[in-house]
Formats: sequence, structure tokens, C-alpha cells
Amino acid sequence: MTDKQGEILDNFILAYWQAICSGEIVVGKWVRLLYQEIVQGIESGKYIFSQKKANKAIRFIEAFCHHNKGDLAPGLLKLSLWQKAALSVIFGIVDEDGNRHFREVFMVVGRKCGKTLLAAGIMLYMVYGDGEYGAEVYCVAPKLDQANLVYSAFRFSVDHEPELAALTKPRKVDLYVRENNSTIQKIAFSERKADGYNPHLTVMDEGSSWPGPRGLKQYEVMVSGTGARRQPLTLMITSGGYEDEGIYDELFKRGTSFLTGDSRETRLLPILYTIDDLQKWDDINELRKSLPGMGTSVSPQRMIDEAAVAASSLSKKAEFLTKYCCIKQNSSMAWLRTEDVARCVSDPLRLEDFRRCYAVVGVDLSRTTDLTAACVLIEREGKLNLISHFWLPEERLDEATKEDQLPYRAYVTRGLLDLCPGSTVDFRAVRDWIVDLVKTYKIYPLKVGYDRYSAMYLVQELEAAGLQCDSVTQGTNLTGIINETEGVIKDGLLRIGDNDLLKVHFLDSALQIAADTDRKKLVKLRKRGHIDGMAALLDAMCMRQVYHAEIGKRLQNLPRGNA
Repeated sequence: MTDKQGEILDNFILAYWQAICSGEIVVGKWVRLLYQEIVQGIESGKYIFSQKKANKAIRFIEAFCHHNKGDLAPGLLKLSLWQKAALSVIFGIVDEDGNRHFREVFMVVGRKCGKTLLAAGIMLYMVYGDGEYGAEVYCVAPKLDQANLVYSAFRFSVDHEPELAALTKPRKVDLYVRENNSTIQKIAFSERKADGYNPHLTVMDEGSSWPGPRGLKQYEVMVSGTGARRQPLTLMITSGGYEDEGIYDELFKRGTSFLTGDSRETRLLPILYTIDDLQKWDDINELRKSLPGMGTSVSPQRMIDEAAVAASSLSKKAEFLTKYCCIKQNSSMAWLRTEDVARCVSDPLRLEDFRRCYAVVGVDLSRTTDLTAACVLIEREGKLNLISHFWLPEERLDEATKEDQLPYRAYVTRGLLDLCPGSTVDFRAVRDWIVDLVKTYKIYPLKVGYDRYSAMYLVQELEAAGLQCDSVTQGTNLTGIINETEGVIKDGLLRIGDNDLLKVHFLDSALQIAADTDRKKLVKLRKRGHIDGMAALLDAMCMRQVYHAEIGKRLQNLPRGNA
């Protein structure tokens, strides 16, 4: 492709994708999914790609951004292919008006890969080359010295380019560019200032270490201030870390949700360089997935040496996992891809079609004022058939419909959801549904798995009805159950009928994974998400696994002649 002047324009997105597909470049699953989405989206017309805009940003950064540390300083930055591909997506994917499509960028990449200098280059372009008059650019971190990392790299490049330095006036608290009335400022968290920002660009460094609620609040303050801008950008750059339930977890869940096919995410660009296999954390080829600068800014021999040191100490290993492997301690990420869940959808499943079958039941009671779920899991002809049912307080119907943006009335009409009179779920309705499996449909639950927080009187009444119940703790102890359930789903062995509400619960499910042990825990993908249906399934799967020796044969429901 050439521009109007006849200059050849390189498509770095396509070049990177081709190198990934050929095996020339090794990346992890999240980066592969990202560029697959982008390339296929460009080909299908889902995304508009302006190669000219992409290459303009790349050329500007390479022309003005200087190394500020190490042997290469003060020379100009020479971008690697992975960086050019990322910049091409950030600046080249546009809407119908030619404005940038992605407004938030979440970049996770290992140490020493040049993410700080890349962020400084993006700052340079958005201040001096983006054409935004009155731009406000911020470097934000919990403390001012942290915010200074990217800011000082930016300032170094300005000072080493006479053309830019002549345009820029240092002031007491910021830098001022008279020509386009723009300001550049480094700021630390502030509880007192919750508004007044109007950012064109916000750069946030090492988000994995941002303290939970304060970090979330500061991020939201900066993003909410971009509303009046035509094409703002919020950039978070980070490796792994230790802070739980903070902005890192929030963005990682949102980002992986987008990569697994959730169409609700449209403006967040997740560039997630992480290893895939925790068991291979010290394998140099696995490390290439989290360290795209391997062989250029990162020495393979140094990584081999660092890994050898990390293997001798648990604390050093934890640091290595977070900073080089980009595996956050207790990280949370989307679990199932949209196509995996779609594979579970089948013709409607009816209880009457499973008469005289053995089964297991799972119950997740949740709070009495919220959604409650129960399911029956029936194996037949090698497939697991899952019939799930839900309950909601009638007085919560309108509120839940508005908050969750789900058509609960339609679910009631379709028989997927029952409303309990009043403001709480009557657990006797759950009891009756389970007991009715036996009385009406002759389906025989051999075990009922329930979460340990269930109302004990419900368990007692089920046991009085002749059902065998056992408690299930929903925690990392279910790692084996989660792995088995994932395998069943991805292999197409689970059928859920046309239960759209259950599909939502599957897609709202995320996993919190401990980096040091690889143990997993079911969590919500988003605050207002619901995972009750998945929790009930895990309870049922637990009964199948724990009591396999006792009931496994009967659960197969083989024809009597083959039993």
C-alpha cells in the first residue's frame, strides 16, 4: 500500500499476525486472540483500519522519542514489531468519522521490554502530533515519584529535541505548549479532587500495584473526565503484582471478557503478554510469551540466570512470576469463551424426557433477596444434560431487570425463572422443585450438592424426603472440579438446552488463579454479574466426582441390558 505521495506504508498488524501464525514469533493465548480478533475484524468490516494514521504515529515516535537510560541513551527509539503492531491498533483502528475506536488501553508486559519508553512515545505523539488543541495529558500513580517514571522519560525526549523544547515551557506544576494550548502534568492520587480533569491522554504506570478502592476510584475519575474529548485515550501499563480486587483485576477481567467474545466490551483494548503454563514459568520459550522484547531489550541468558535464582527462593519466585511472567498473585480473568458456551446450547431440555434416570443435583441459594439457582445434571449417551432453574423475589423483579439489563419477565414466561411472593426467596420453592423431580418425573437424584452457606432447614427437609445431601465449599478446593467442568464444556459434552439465563451466568463467570499454586476459584466477571447457575453446576459436578466410586455406574444411565 502507498500513500498519496507514493511512499510505501507497512501494515504492521498483518506482519505481526503472519509471524505469529508461522511460529516465527511466540505469543500467549491472549495476544493471539487479540490479533485474531483485529485481523478478522478488519477483513470482515467490523473494524476500520487507517494504515496512514497508524504509520503516522509510528514514524513520529521513532523520530522524536529518545532512550533516557542505559547504553542506548540518548539515541532515538527503534520500535520492535510487537510495538508497531500495538501502536497500529491503538492509532489505526478508527470509527466512521476517523476517530480512534479504542479509548482505553490495558497493556500487560514483562519487565525490561520498554513499556515505559513506549508510553512516553505515545505521550509525545498525543501532545505534539495528534492535532488536539487544549490537550491535557496526565501521568498518574499512587505516589508522585511513581508518576515521574513515564513523565521523566517524556521530558527527556522533549529536552533532547530542539524543535519540541522550543515549543514547551516548564512551569511550576506542569509543562505548557503554547502552540496548541496543551499541558502535561504528573499527579499522585487525590481523594480531595474527584473532578475537574479533562484528559486527552492519561498514562497510568504499574496498575497492578495500585491499592484496591483508591486505585479504582482514581481510574474512574480520569476516565469519566474524558467525555468531552473527541478521541481520548487512557493507557494503563503494568506487569504483574500483588494487589487484589483493584483496577488491575477489573481491567484484566474486562479485557479477557472482550477476548473471549463478550460483545459488551467495545472500547477497551487489552494487550496482555502473559505466560500460559505456570508449570513452565522458568522455560525460556514460555517466557517469550510475556517478554516480547526477548532477544532485543531482554537477554535470554539473563532470564535463564534470573530463573535459576528464583527457583531457590519462594519470595524470589513470586517476584519473578509477577514481573517477568506477568502472572499476578491471585489474578482474575474471564473463564469461558463465547463459542465454548454456544457449543453447550441445544434443543430445549425437558424434565419429562429424562424419566427413570439417575442424576445429581446442585443448589446455590445465594442471599434470600437475590437470585437463587438449582440444577439437575443427567448423563445419557455420553453427554451431560443440565437443566437449571432460578428463583427471584417478586418485589425485586423491576429493580433486578434494570440493574442487570436482563429480561427477567421473559424468563418467567419461558419457565426458566419463578417469582417468590414478597421481598425474599422462599427456599421451600427450591425444595419443592427438587422433590418434584422424583415425585412427578421419576428422576432420581443420588446426591444433592449444596453450598455450605445454604439454609440448613432446606437441607434437613430434603434429607427428610429421602435425598442424600452433602455440602460443597466454593473455594480453591474446587480446582479439580473447575478443570473437569471446563474440559466437559470445551469438548462439547455439556448440553444446557435453550436456557439463555444460564448462558449469561456462564459468561459472567471468571476464575481467580493463585500464581504460586495454580489453584482456582470461581468469581464474578463484573460486579453486577451473576454466577449462581455456574456455582450450582459446580456443586453437582462435585457430587459426581467425589462419589464416583459409589454412584458413577448408575449415573451413566445405560440401557438395562448394558448396565
